[in-house]
Amino acid sequence: MTTDKTVTAPDGYVQPELDVRALTEVLDGEYAEIRDLVRTNLVTYASVLEEADGLGTDAYRERVRELVVEMAATGQTGMGFPKRYGGGGDVGASIAAFETAAFGDLSVLVKTGVQFGLFGGAILHLGTERHHDAYLPDLITGKLMGCFAMTETGHGSNVQALGTVARYDDAAQEFVITTEGDQARKDYIGNAARHGELAVVFAQLEVGGKSEGVHAFVVPIRSGGEVVPGVDIEDDGRKMGLNGVDNGRIRFDGVRVPRDALLNRFADVTPEGIYKSTIDNPDRRFFTMLGTLVQGRVSVGGAGVNAAKVALAVATKYALRRRQFAAGSQEEEQLLLDYGLHQRRLLPLVARTYALHFAQDVVRTQLHDVFSGVEDDPQARRRLEARAAGTKALGTWHATRTIQECREACGGAGYLAVNRFAALKADSDIFTTFEGDNHVLLQLVAKGLLTDYASEFEDLDQLGMVRYVTNLAVETVIEKTSAHKLLERVRDLLPGGDEWDQEAGLLDSEYQLAMVRYREEHMLAGVARRLKAGIDRKRDAGAVFSEVQDHVIAVAHAHIERLVLEAFVEKTRTLPEGGNKVALGLLCDLFALSTIEADRAWFMEHGRLTVQRSKAITREVNDLCRKVRPLAGGLVDAWGIPSAMLRAPDLVG
Repeated sequence: MTTDKTVTAPDGYVQPELDVRALTEVLDGEYAEIRDLVRTNLVTYASVLEEADGLGTDAYRERVRELVVEMAATGQTGMGFPKRYGGGGDVGASIAAFETAAFGDLSVLVKTGVQFGLFGGAILHLGTERHHDAYLPDLITGKLMGCFAMTETGHGSNVQALGTVARYDDAAQEFVITTEGDQARKDYIGNAARHGELAVVFAQLEVGGKSEGVHAFVVPIRSGGEVVPGVDIEDDGRKMGLNGVDNGRIRFDGVRVPRDALLNRFADVTPEGIYKSTIDNPDRRFFTMLGTLVQGRVSVGGAGVNAAKVALAVATKYALRRRQFAAGSQEEEQLLLDYGLHQRRLLPLVARTYALHFAQDVVRTQLHDVFSGVEDDPQARRRLEARAAGTKALGTWHATRTIQECREACGGAGYLAVNRFAALKADSDIFTTFEGDNHVLLQLVAKGLLTDYASEFEDLDQLGMVRYVTNLAVETVIEKTSAHKLLERVRDLLPGGDEWDQEAGLLDSEYQLAMVRYREEHMLAGVARRLKAGIDRKRDAGAVFSEVQDHVIAVAHAHIERLVLEAFVEKTRTLPEGGNKVALGLLCDLFALSTIEADRAWFMEHGRLTVQRSKAITREVNDLCRKVRPLAGGLVDAWGIPSAMLRAPDLVG
């Protein structure tokens, strides 16, 4: 399948031919087979999109549970588990399957994530063989449903301060799990209100009266469908969205579990009550434990990008059908996508979606390599954690922004529940918050940048990070960012000498990369200077960090945008010559220049953009939109979203 025939414009520009099937193969990559399985399942169970609107909450929850179990039987949901337990033994494939499932009902997606990603992932990565043998076979089939009880009412992002306590009773060789007050109540826990039989409970471990920090325990919460004694479960009730997921609150009143209920990959307690761990430093132990759960962030980031694809596919197809107002002397009204403003609204979002797709490919590969043992360098794991955090933040914010813009671009029809936007908006909104609040995640990104992923990385809270950075000579941090060396590199690459940013071609990818790299490195050096200046004045480290928090978030955001652009440029360069490479080159330019344009105030304030240059970038973005417009239908078709998932009869026909 291709788009319109080749067209040559008066200025000599030749419109590329797009091979949609080949572009889908590029996007699906090495995981085409599992993605196609998921697409088949989505079509098979497409009726859930209507059922979500028509069923009551209880019936919808039951339907979602049924679908999760039925999809598990196809192998779709178990790809990340070892083959010996019935899984697929492929971490990367499990992420690809989850991403693709985001084309469908998001309650089914999140229920899948809770069961196989969070609950199953905790058993797999925090437990040892005794836990794997006991739980994984039934967990993988969905016969054993469970939940991931980490978040508490009063302790959301601050996991290290959880209030639930697990005290070891050496006489009975049992742990006693207790909720210490309402703030320690486990809250918003998926699978808790109705279906979960077990919970992986994160609690402060106390042995012999001494606290050993947060650890995870397997705790029964139901038996034969009935809540067990000592456990109190309350339904969270209806939410903004995802009402097919049974979120609930859990309290524990002296619930006893055997000693082997402790998920003991990183620490254990002997029968006599002696605590042992292969990681001596408690902070490092905690962050190592949490680091094994990074898979959830990678999954949610990819799901956000794919939810945005659904919205853009609907809005773009609508804009290629819907006519509004006669243009000039023409009697026929003009297609929406022929209007420059409509192109401006949708096409940079299409470009950013492609960019984030290729950035997701990179982080998924890193995750696969780290978790498969291909890459076992501790710094590689820390880089993965930071990159996953940042990619998740940008991907989920992009979903929220894109779905809203697409809804507006479809006018009143977009507001009808039958046309999918209501569910997309309501169900994806929480993506910016769960698996880590996006602003907190960007602070994790900045922490890695400021400490260069040093061996102390896991040990540092925010105040520790401030002290670490300021105890370095700040010049060392600035030298590491090498803004002046960047300029030297750019001068070697581009024409213009000291005026490189004014003379280089706007469509030169080296110029685009140089601009976003300069922004990141300048911001990073600035944060380091501000931190050191505050400490040099003997000010409290917490107050100093609080004052520069906006700067910290900005540098993290700039860092991830740079990584996203690098991923897009690199992917485009690897493609064979032809129409698809030209088309992706247009999108890559559109993403890069619209990113610079969006932050033009910063670039102008720091002398990297003249007024004339800024105006030229805007003209170029508009021109790129005009060039991408004839390709738009093919570009959204290449995502391979089953037509049944668009479910917008008034919009796409």
